[in-house]
Amino acid sequence: MAPLVVRREDWLNLGVVFFLAVALAQSWNVIGGLAGQVNLGHAAFFGLGALVARQLWAAGTPIAAAMTAGAAVATTAGLALGLAAFRLRGAYFAIGTLALAEVLRLFVANNLSQVSTLPAAAIAGYQLGVRYYTAAGLALGTTLAVGWLAASRLGLAMEAVREDEEAAEASGVGGFQVKLAALACSTALVGLAGGVFAFYQISYYPQHPFNPTWTFDAVLITFIGGVGTIHGPVLGAVLFVLLRDYLAVRWADLHVLVFGALFVAIVLLLPGGLVEVGQRLRGRPGVAGRGRVVGRASSGSST
Repeated sequence: MAPLVVRREDWLNLGVVFFLAVALAQSWNVIGGLAGQVNLGHAAFFGLGALVARQLWAAGTPIAAAMTAGAAVATTAGLALGLAAFRLRGAYFAIGTLALAEVLRLFVANNLSQVSTLPAAAIAGYQLGVRYYTAAGLALGTTLAVGWLAASRLGLAMEAVREDEEAAEASGVGGFQVKLAALACSTALVGLAGGVFAFYQISYYPQHPFNPTWTFDAVLITFIGGVGTIHGPVLGAVLFVLLRDYLAVRWADLHVLVFGALFVAIVLLLPGGLVEVGQRLRGRPGVAGRGRVVGRASSGSST
């Protein structure tokens, strides 16, 4: 109930950014953490969700329906890519997603070069509290959805494919179908996140949600917190958002370097992220190695 007790808009804006970071990381965690497939074009599906939701909403479609449509378009694009890339061996999926994101970014930049601004009536009635609760609901919903998915039979199949796809298929798990299901869940969630971003922003360039930064932020947050875990992306988002906000104010030119060094340090020293730190402090076995599972599984064979 932060808007009821907090009146400072900068704090509410920071809350919206945090909730979007959680949703962005959780959505990547499905495909990258649970299924072990490296998606380097996560921004493509985030951008599609934002673009479709914004266009429909500006045309008079209710925002909930516009967000749903954006998520559906993002999911369709993801499945179309997965149908082709998952049938190939090696890192073709990672390359394909990266290429798709760049193609879409350039296409949107060349064809929709004007700033996307809300109509005057929408700006006059803009309420930050509504955006805050919408983003909070998205973050909570994605976290609960990923938690339910990880505990489900499909989630266990994803983990089996992540660990060893050939062994999973030998035991009756359809690796191709499981990876497609993981991609569908991931792109649907990030498409919704893109819709919330479009609902939150008053004005922005349409190509901005397609920027690779959204992909790298999702990967970094997930690894900081603990890739393949449920509460890891939440912990990662807390550190990421607060540290980025602090650095942006004091050392704006160095924050990219700091985050790059932080990512390398975590991958090398704490592959389980902040979750592993907590488990070490409690004297429990860590999740070391999970941070390396993604790279191993993504280079495995596909049907």
